[in-house]
Amino acid sequence: MIEYIRQVVLPQFGINAANASISRLGNGHINHTFLVADPTRKMVLQRINTSVFTQPEVVVNNAAKVSQHLLAKQKVNQYLLQVVSPVLTESGELGLNLGEQGFWRAIDYLDNSHTVEVVTQAHQAEVAAYAFGHFASALSDMPEDSIVDVIPNFLNLPQRFSQLTLAMSGDAHNRLSSCQQWADFVLSQTDVLHLLADFEAKLPKRICHNDTKINNMLFDKRDMSSMAIIDLDTCMLGYLMYDFGDMVRAFCSPEPEDSINLTHVYARPEIIVSATNAYVNALSSVITPLEKQSLWLGIKVMALMLGTRFLTDYLNGDVYFTIEHSQHNLHRAMNQLTIYQSLLKQESQLLPLFS
Repeated sequence: MIEYIRQVVLPQFGINAANASISRLGNGHINHTFLVADPTRKMVLQRINTSVFTQPEVVVNNAAKVSQHLLAKQKVNQYLLQVVSPVLTESGELGLNLGEQGFWRAIDYLDNSHTVEVVTQAHQAEVAAYAFGHFASALSDMPEDSIVDVIPNFLNLPQRFSQLTLAMSGDAHNRLSSCQQWADFVLSQTDVLHLLADFEAKLPKRICHNDTKINNMLFDKRDMSSMAIIDLDTCMLGYLMYDFGDMVRAFCSPEPEDSINLTHVYARPEIIVSATNAYVNALSSVITPLEKQSLWLGIKVMALMLGTRFLTDYLNGDVYFTIEHSQHNLHRAMNQLTIYQSLLKQESQLLPLFS
């Protein structure tokens, strides 16, 4: 793929391939991402997974609109982070459709940027949570109809339960016996569905990031302050509880997302407290009392939902998430569902934080 990028893709973005270096970047589950550098500039090049994002043109158009909105906010000092903007092709397009060879797009690379995969201290959670809250606050006045849903029902827990049930009933890859107890546990959590439906009926919808993992917030490696929110592919209408919940479930464990050292996988309360206070503070002029109450449910739902998605993909033969070995999705599912169980055990202790 590297040679194809050098010969075919880079010239379309005005890069002299002979003088460019190309290296893989990050560990995303969905797209293929590369850092491209020549003597004059650096950029991030991505091949968008069109099995997941079936309308890649919509994806890049949405991201460009979000970037434009943030830049306008930045100019009047209402957005204090850097903004990652698209790099246009030589013909002025946001993306490059090469048919069977994929849909490609490029975005700015920010010098001195640094990503964190696992939160090691409460201060990191505080910095990142404030940045994600600041991002959500800046988007709070962006017209709802300005962007298009790229993955309908992306955060739909009842549908994820249904997909798991279907995968279990077919068991096309004879894997159910290796994860029956985890699948049964997921399907026992129907009380969450009723509570979720009640909240969703009352909460305002907002344009949300929808993938608020710690590695989608860039730190400035010079002082470890917040630099930028990246990966705008899933920016869609949604609820703050999901953005917050995905962020905290990704922050709170001391182990990586695929660790099966389950005795060390748990939701660290000090991380949850730091992230909650920072996020709510950043959104103080926007967030409603009911939205604040919903944030705890959001953490639980996102850990349960991601665990369910990993488990479903494992049963379906690993057709969605990129894997490194045959048990990878199962290990991820076990990890996330263990976080969910840890949250349940600490509910009485942590719930007052959200009142």
